[in-house]
Amino acid sequence: MISFQALRDELRPTIRLALPLVLAEIGWMSMGIVDTIMVGHLPDSARAIGSVSISSNLFNVLAFFGGGLLIGLDTLVAQAFGAGKREDCHRSLINSIYLSIVMTPFLMTPVWFFNPLLRRLHIDPQVSALAVPYMKALAFGLFPLLLYFAVRRCLQAMNMAQPIAFALVSANIINAFFNWILIYGKWGAPRMGVVGSGWSTAISRVYLAAVLVSYLLWYDRRHRTELLKTPVNIDFLRIRRLISLGLPAAVQITLEISVFALATALIGRLGAVALASHQIALNTVAFTYMVPLGISSAAAVRVGHAIGRGKPASAGDAGYTAIFLGAGFMTLAAIALLVFPRWIARMYTPDETVIRGTSLLLIAGAAFQLFDGIQTVATGALRGAGDTRTPMVCHFTAYWVIGLPLGAWLCFARHWGAFGIWSGLSLALILIGMVLIFAWRHTVHRINRGFPA
Repeated sequence: MISFQALRDELRPTIRLALPLVLAEIGWMSMGIVDTIMVGHLPDSARAIGSVSISSNLFNVLAFFGGGLLIGLDTLVAQAFGAGKREDCHRSLINSIYLSIVMTPFLMTPVWFFNPLLRRLHIDPQVSALAVPYMKALAFGLFPLLLYFAVRRCLQAMNMAQPIAFALVSANIINAFFNWILIYGKWGAPRMGVVGSGWSTAISRVYLAAVLVSYLLWYDRRHRTELLKTPVNIDFLRIRRLISLGLPAAVQITLEISVFALATALIGRLGAVALASHQIALNTVAFTYMVPLGISSAAAVRVGHAIGRGKPASAGDAGYTAIFLGAGFMTLAAIALLVFPRWIARMYTPDETVIRGTSLLLIAGAAFQLFDGIQTVATGALRGAGDTRTPMVCHFTAYWVIGLPLGAWLCFARHWGAFGIWSGLSLALILIGMVLIFAWRHTVHRINRGFPA
């Protein structure tokens, strides 16, 4: 494992890098929470929250598949930066932008088939009537979102995490402001309701990309990093390497997000109240998940830098330290979910039926918090070492072979309702956490013996 002295040595630099990334992830999640809260105060709260829930979850499957293909930047840029090859970092960034441009039309195509999909899933027509235009509004922010993903991964891999945190915190202000204007029709704007929230989110994603690109250009001009002198020819070998690293990560992320999206669709068959309870509980556990997700990004960078410098022992220490931090936080989060479930639910809605349903789901959420923290950070550590396939296989098996079928059976055959689906997914996350901690231990042994991860 890791010695106490090594833990002490790694703790401070890991926290220094992780804090702005955690803040950035919390800022990212806060946008969805603000959207849910603000539409939740419209008339027919359950219908409004349900429409945002099903649209945002299905849209995230597309967006994060694209973002996952860019996740190879964590490995390529971090290891190149650790080896002192800044131009190599810039070349990876430029080619990731080319990849984003090509991906955008392919990822937008399913959006136009969203309405038939909702009909096939037997979603409440009143929910679908709001969900479809909301989804189309989100689609206009897709390319800026992919551009943000690419620049963000490059910046954090080069130890520049503070501008990412600033961009996301300030983007929340932009999002809340335009939500207020477009949802409720302030300052002469039309009262757009749920659809206005979708346009507000798209606007904030354009802002995110603009801030990070502007910062990168400013940094280049001030420090003469010669970004603008980087060759702009398409490097097909580099793009192929990005895809070979990113595709397993994209599949893993898509498997994880899509299982919750499908769970949302299944729960949508139970009615608007069950769907609203699910969305509030999902928002809550997704919010706690943002902390280990930020630590996971720090783990990928720290491990990649150590490998780039030719220090495998330091790579192992960096990974174990990050896993310790993620597990510690999520233990505290589990306690909070058990102690304050009704208080959390009341933040979103005054509907007592929705509050009771949410409180029950948060109990299931508390059960997997520790293991979710372990698996998330271990995935980042493995990514820094160049292993994106192990998490993919693990997530597929636990979610799609075990967790979701069990959850659906408990929900519909045993009549447990939404709690049944959450129980199955809780078991899946517990299994993933246990397997990936052993996978990281095996990887550490391999790189310490001089073998590739």
